[in-house]
Amino acid sequence: MMSAPEFAHVPVMRDEIVALFASVPRGFVLDATLGGAGHAVALLEAHEHLSILGVDRDPNALAAARARLNVYADRVRTSHRRFDDIDGALDDAEVSELSGALFDLGVSSHQFDAPERGFSYRQSAPLDMRMNPMDRGTADDLVNEADESTLARILRDYSDERFAGRIARAIVAARPIHDTVALADIVAAAIPAPARRRGGHPAKRTFQALRIAVNNELEILPTTLDRVIGRTVRGGRVAVLSYHSGEDRIVKERFRFHSTGGCTCPRQLPCGCGAVSTVRLVRTTSTPSDIEVESNPRSASARLRVVEVI
Repeated sequence: MMSAPEFAHVPVMRDEIVALFASVPRGFVLDATLGGAGHAVALLEAHEHLSILGVDRDPNALAAARARLNVYADRVRTSHRRFDDIDGALDDAEVSELSGALFDLGVSSHQFDAPERGFSYRQSAPLDMRMNPMDRGTADDLVNEADESTLARILRDYSDERFAGRIARAIVAARPIHDTVALADIVAAAIPAPARRRGGHPAKRTFQALRIAVNNELEILPTTLDRVIGRTVRGGRVAVLSYHSGEDRIVKERFRFHSTGGCTCPRQLPCGCGAVSTVRLVRTTSTPSDIEVESNPRSASARLRVVEVI
């Protein structure tokens, strides 16, 4: 496993997150994507009334976070699992309810920068992309075994890729593909030249889509948000940092559902269906400052949404 110093974490919108949790009741805040523990440390240092229940599926991240959080041992509990198993994490930690929860979605900087993990298209590595190296199913399996229509659907649904069909055909034609740089070159060649010259690396969306598919990131998000809201006390807050439109759409939809109680009545009329709101919207959406983006370019796509349980 990686040692703690190697797992650096620059927490996105740290000051905003710290401020948002200042008013929540005393108790445990779930850090559902603990990573390098950057947000967790910031919350523990700023708010003495809060403790952290940290969850991460990546054993390397969890080991590094535990080492970093050791100084706060009496206020920290951790669990190695996917965040959709929130009930299991709470049971293991002997925590019955939450004062809040934070989700910092997507791939961590360390995972992206570690070539052997296969998340990056910039360095040659096996096509892995598993957040938990013990899970079954890799990007190599998808790239070399999924049929053309499945690959195209993954690219469209998980990254809004305009050239999904062309890329899927090119991948199938070039099989077998086992290397990240080789895949990136195939993707780039499949995209028309004018499109390759704008919007960053031409393989960025393909790698994002494959990573999401390998780790089932979007499938597990809606029910997880529902469960967390159900386990959070009145006055507690749930905050989500998302980094692409697919994630953000899910967060927006689930937060809207809970803020209206699932009301299906026309908006211009009083509710007549008996729906009961369980949260209020605190932040519909906010983004990092220009100063933060300049110092941490990977924060540029972040979108923060927050609700408070009522």
